Amino acid sequence: MSEITKPPDKDEKMTAEDYEHLLNKYQYSTKEVAPGKIVKGKVIKVTGSHVLVDIGLKSEGVIPIEEFIESATPMKPKEGDVVEAVLEMTDRKEGYFILSKKSADIQKALDVLEKAFDHQTFIAGKITEKTKNGYTVNVGIDTFMPDSHADVRIVKDPDKLIGQSSKFKVIKFDRKSENAVLSRKLFLQDEREKKRRKVFSHLVKGQTVKGQVKSLTNFGAFIDLGGVEGLLHVSDISWGKISHPSEVLHVGQEVEVLVLDFNEKNEKISLGYKQLTPDPWAGVQDKYKAGQKVTGKVTSLTDFGAFVELEKGVEGLVHVSDLSWSRKMIHPKKLLSIGGEVIVTVLDVNPTSKRISLGLKQSSPHPLEVLKQKFAPGTHVKGKITSITDFGAFMEIEPGIEGLIHISDISWEKIKHPSAKLKAGQEAEAVILNIDVEKQKVSLGIKQLEGDIWEDFFARQRTGGLVNVKIVRIADFGLFVEIMPGIEGVVFLSELDDRKIDNPAEVFKVGEEKTAKIIKMNPRDKKISLSFRQAQMDIQKEEYQKYVDSQDDRMTLGDLMKDQFKMLQTPKKATKKKEEKAND
Repeated sequence: MSEITKPPDKDEKMTAEDYEHLLNKYQYSTKEVAPGKIVKGKVIKVTGSHVLVDIGLKSEGVIPIEEFIESATPMKPKEGDVVEAVLEMTDRKEGYFILSKKSADIQKALDVLEKAFDHQTFIAGKITEKTKNGYTVNVGIDTFMPDSHADVRIVKDPDKLIGQSSKFKVIKFDRKSENAVLSRKLFLQDEREKKRRKVFSHLVKGQTVKGQVKSLTNFGAFIDLGGVEGLLHVSDISWGKISHPSEVLHVGQEVEVLVLDFNEKNEKISLGYKQLTPDPWAGVQDKYKAGQKVTGKVTSLTDFGAFVELEKGVEGLVHVSDLSWSRKMIHPKKLLSIGGEVIVTVLDVNPTSKRISLGLKQSSPHPLEVLKQKFAPGTHVKGKITSITDFGAFMEIEPGIEGLIHISDISWEKIKHPSAKLKAGQEAEAVILNIDVEKQKVSLGIKQLEGDIWEDFFARQRTGGLVNVKIVRIADFGLFVEIMPGIEGVVFLSELDDRKIDNPAEVFKVGEEKTAKIIKMNPRDKKISLSFRQAQMDIQKEEYQKYVDSQDDRMTLGDLMKDQFKMLQTPKKATKKKEEKAND
């Protein structure tokens, strides 16, 4: 503190030095400032509790050290620093001026707020805490920012804003109460508008621009072009098929993109990435021909097929129906794996729609072609019955190859359902009847293992022979009879009995056994006509002959001829018409 010099006695003469000193004292008194005024001074000493400041007056000023440490911008003062403070009062006892840096900061902050509010300019500040319905922003003093003015979008995580420095617009101000309401959103909107105008003023269709990947979505990537974002659609990222933009791009990546289109009014910019490289589909029709076998890599598997990459940016689809020669639809995952190499056959090329149809099964011989070379018709094969249907049974001959045993080829006997003879999972033996590659059919037979019983029957039997039969079905025109298992014949109405029978069901029953005579055989069509009537006549003649042979020669020739004439009476014409109709 400056030492005050004792004034000279009245009796002593004043020297020039004394006069100058008194003048300085006078000037000092005129420089005294009133409380509340901001003064500027230089730090001359720092203690643990106070900061001593030379403010150019008679005495130094004192500022509590806390006002430096606990301010909005904390600092540790040192000698020589220039500070501003408000003169609050004079400590007459100690001879110091009591100063307040905090009051000076508040006055300066209010000046800045008032100026920004009056001129609608922006001020710098820092978001310090979250409060009810808003935030506290320090701009030298604490001010309030509503939630609705924190950002241009809804803030999902308020904690991320705490501690951030930004610029704000003063939307309400009252100096008397030292209250202010700020908006960060208005500043962000203003900055965005400046950037928008700058970006759109330089945009040109077909122009290559640099940007940064801002975010990724299922439908594309948003690229920051300098404050304005453009959309890079997923279809414009790669010439090849990708399921998500992250397969090519990542957030924060610097990229060059092509401006495909833009609309300043709607603030929309469409960008392209793949367009910066040649279109691989340009010469695809000349490179890939139908029937050509090519090697590719499986890129994705779906329920309807598999996508195979033939070269970078060129993919083809192997439809599920072209995966395997098997009749059963097999899911691609059971045959292929992503990343695996496969040999496929080009089925069709459409450069306009950028589609290539591929076949996996076509790259290998048809299994039935191989089977046809391996097994000739008549070959005996063994396998497992895989399924039973109303019309037959399927038997697996080799892995993935099944043949049909039609119900008519299961047994020589008439059966109502294949399950009467076969069961699913049963091991069986069959004969290959036919292999039709075009229709993808293999016909099998089990009954043929026993040989052709019809051929054997026709070889052993002769027209006129008597056979024991069983009635199996009744029709309007006669009866169907079983001669032996698998061999059936028909007895027409005229051959049922000597007497006229119009309704066989009234006379005969299914399951009834009778003796019949073979009156006609057709080996080609496997048809046999029989007669109960004639069989009965033959039996009677045989019995009569036995009787005659047992008697003497007393019976005359006339008697014999009379009996013979009775047995040879002809059927009526109406009956013959029914038989002709049945034969048709």
